[in-house]
Amino acid sequence: MALSIMHLFTKVKPGSAMVELKTLNLRVGYGIEEDVNADPLSPRQVLIVRYEDIFDLSIKPGELRENIVVRGIEFDNFIPGSLLIFESGAAIRLTFYCEPCKRIAHLVESLKSIQGKRGILGVVIKSGKIQVGSNFQVQANKFPALSENPYERFLNFIIKIPSGKVVTYKQIIRGMGVDNSYLRAIPTYLKKTSAVDYPVHRILDSKAYLITYVNQQKNKLETEGVKVLFEEDLLSKLNKNFVDIKDYLWEDETIYLE
Repeated sequence: MALSIMHLFTKVKPGSAMVELKTLNLRVGYGIEEDVNADPLSPRQVLIVRYEDIFDLSIKPGELRENIVVRGIEFDNFIPGSLLIFESGAAIRLTFYCEPCKRIAHLVESLKSIQGKRGILGVVIKSGKIQVGSNFQVQANKFPALSENPYERFLNFIIKIPSGKVVTYKQIIRGMGVDNSYLRAIPTYLKKTSAVDYPVHRILDSKAYLITYVNQQKNKLETEGVKVLFEEDLLSKLNKNFVDIKDYLWEDETIYLE
C-alpha cells in the first residue's frame, strides 16, 4: 500500500476547533503557516497520527487535535527520528511522541490504551505544500529521537546556548516543546543541573532577571561579554540584576533542522 495523506487540519488560535483543509503550507523552521503551533524554536510544530491507530481506537480524524493523518506507514517506521518526505519536496522530522493527556481522556477507555498511538510531533525541515491524497516516503532513523522526558529535553536545549548569549524561561519551554505550566518546573530543573556540565548561568527568569541561586552568575556573564544592569527593588532595598535581552537573547531557529 502506498503511503498517503488522508486528512489535514489546522488550528488558528488556542482553544479553537480544528479546521479540516485539503492543503497545508509547510514552512521550514516554522511549521504550518497560520497555525497556532507554528514556532521556530519548538520541536512540536506539527502533530501526525496514523489512520490505522485511530481506526483501531474508534477515534475520528481530528479528534486528537492532530494536523496530519497518514496511512500505509508501518508501525515500526513511524517513530521519532524518522523523516517524512512529501511529493512537493516538503519534509518533516519526527521528534518525539505526543503524550496522552486528560484533554483526550474522554475518547478512550484509558490513557494507557493510547500510549504510543497518540501521534508523533515533528518539525518542518523543508518547505512545500502538502495535500490530501498525495503520497510520501519515510526514512526511518534519519535523525536522533528527542527524549520523552522533559528534563532531558531541557538539558538538550540549554547545552546549545552559546557564550555571550542568554535565554529566559519562556524560550526554554518553547525549545523543550512543553506548555506554560512547565514554567513552574524550570527552577527545579536548574537546581538539580550541574553548573560544571551545563551553562546554567546563561539562563534568566521570565522577566530577564538573574537567578539568585545560580552561583557567580553575574561574574560569569560579564566574563562572556554580557552587560549586567541593575535596578533597586523598592521593597527589599536591594539591587536586582538583569540583562537587556534585546542585545543578548539567543534564538536559534535551526536547532532541530539537523
